Amino acid sequence: MMRALALAGHARGLTSPNPLVGALVVKDGVVVGEGFHAQAGAPHAERVALIAAGAGTRGATLYVTLEPCVHHGRTPPCVPALLESGLRRVVVAVLDPNPRVNGAGVAALRQAGLDVAVGCLEEDARRLNRPFFTWVTEQRPFVTLKVAMSLDGKIAGWNRSSRWITGEEARWEAHRLRSQSDAVAVGIATVLADDPELTVRLDPPWQREPYRVVVDSQGRTPPSARVLSAGSPERTLIAVTESAPSERVRALEARGATVLRLPSRDGRVDLGALMAELARREVTALLLEGGGELNAGFLEAGLVDRVAVFVAPLLLGGQTAPTPVGGPGRGLKEAFRLTTMTVKSVGTDLLIEGDVARGDEDVHGHR
Repeated sequence: MMRALALAGHARGLTSPNPLVGALVVKDGVVVGEGFHAQAGAPHAERVALIAAGAGTRGATLYVTLEPCVHHGRTPPCVPALLESGLRRVVVAVLDPNPRVNGAGVAALRQAGLDVAVGCLEEDARRLNRPFFTWVTEQRPFVTLKVAMSLDGKIAGWNRSSRWITGEEARWEAHRLRSQSDAVAVGIATVLADDPELTVRLDPPWQREPYRVVVDSQGRTPPSARVLSAGSPERTLIAVTESAPSERVRALEARGATVLRLPSRDGRVDLGALMAELARREVTALLLEGGGELNAGFLEAGLVDRVAVFVAPLLLGGQTAPTPVGGPGRGLKEAFRLTTMTVKSVGTDLLIEGDVARGDEDVHGHR
């Protein structure tokens, strides 16, 4: 199953809105076929592994990271192929949360007489597909808040200069995070200050183009902004409120952008409504890149699942220099707390990652 999970990870950022899935066929202790789901619309991992195994499937065991499907989607269901292959046993890491599956695949295999085991490395399998599970069960994208800051917690200097706080290796890692996301979002203040492209710049060029999302209640994004011309114009989503001036909206639409008129909350775009709209567009993973006020809004709305902070060995100082999270702030007892922390070196910088604690979850990830 560890090998199956590793195989599934080869397609990070390419399968959405489908999950990452890997599979192996094992006979007499030997792997006779393996595969993974490469992209939405491509054959599922189980079918790839069965084809690779050929006649070796008869009497063999299939290890798969997610419950085989029983419904028609972009591709045919996998359960009939498994039954026709002559497998003796199927080992499943975790059930598929999709209501059209969710135990039905396992039930069909057992009813046909196969030996089925569920739960092998289940937590690893859940973690691998956290965006998919969040999208299915909560009808919203899984949100990672990404920050690049100095050692003293500044995301820009006193004069708002921010290029480049981190080194080249950290910037490459940030583009890798973008490549694993279906959308990258910033607030209008970031667009006006930094004029970002919000594209994935890797070598070789990335195969998918994430949505570029600007949260812009009054439609102040300049028609000349690079986010509008960095890729396919319609992949730029400008989220505005009902009160955004019509002439600004028309100017953005004339540049090819997709303008989303959404309900407002306290004069700003209702982030819950934005998440629902992105989920409808099959965005399962959203990378939030600030600035501080938008980060604070997402945190206060309970919409941030994970935090990735790049820390550069710099001390910027400055009472007015911006910080990663704005808003009114919280006291120590009410602070947002992170669990399952990891730290690694990325060039001259550090990357600190952690999950945002929920409910009665403590800082160690326990409940």
